[in-house]
Amino acid sequence: MANHKSAEKRIRQTVKKTERNRYYRARVKNITKAVREAVESGNLEEAQKQFKIANQTFHAYVSKGFFKKGTASRRVSRLAKLVNTLSQKPE
Repeated sequence: MANHKSAEKRIRQTVKKTERNRYYRARVKNITKAVREAVESGNLEEAQKQFKIANQTFHAYVSKGFFKKGTASRRVSRLAKLVNTLSQKPE
């Protein structure tokens, strides 16, 4: 257990940060999954819609400090590549 006021404060801060990060991690996974499912189903409009949400959300998380800029860009780039394979398929 904490013996100093500063240690008690660090514990409180860690709990809050852990909760916040858990929410963001789950949200990132769900958004990514939505894009991938739309691509797998072959629905271009839905895939583009979900990709737009992913792009906005990931870059918003950069400003909140959850992602570094390069991480968000890499994830968005990979999703864009996936969505573009759907738009290039001959129908």
